[in-house]
Amino acid sequence: MVPVKSFMVSAEKFVNVDRDMTVRQAAELMRDKGIGSVFVTRDGVVIGILTDTDLVRRVVADGADASKISVELAMSAPIIMIDENKTLLDANDLMAREHVRHLGVSKDGKLVGMISVRDLVVFLTNLPRK
Repeated sequence: MVPVKSFMVSAEKFVNVDRDMTVRQAAELMRDKGIGSVFVTRDGVVIGILTDTDLVRRVVADGADASKISVELAMSAPIIMIDENKTLLDANDLMAREHVRHLGVSKDGKLVGMISVRDLVVFLTNLPRK
């Protein structure tokens, strides 16, 4: 089976936002870049992830003012991680077990990438058909 590292988005390509950015600004950034998540940082260190699901469940559903709430208050933390050498099936199982759609990918305990449900769908869609 294919290892997670072959389908992950590398950390160099992450879109990071400071923890004090408003949810509205982050949502606009996500919309403009066509992405479903951003990584939240404090002093340049990743402390969480803000996903489109977080926006719906923690901001919209609660009736919060997205222009006044910081991403730190709406983010998911800690980031659920999977080792880069685990398989895509392992990633799928972990996402299902943890009820998440994004996983951090680690190498020697360090965040080196991210994989999402969308990445798994792309992989499955491109498998040869019998």
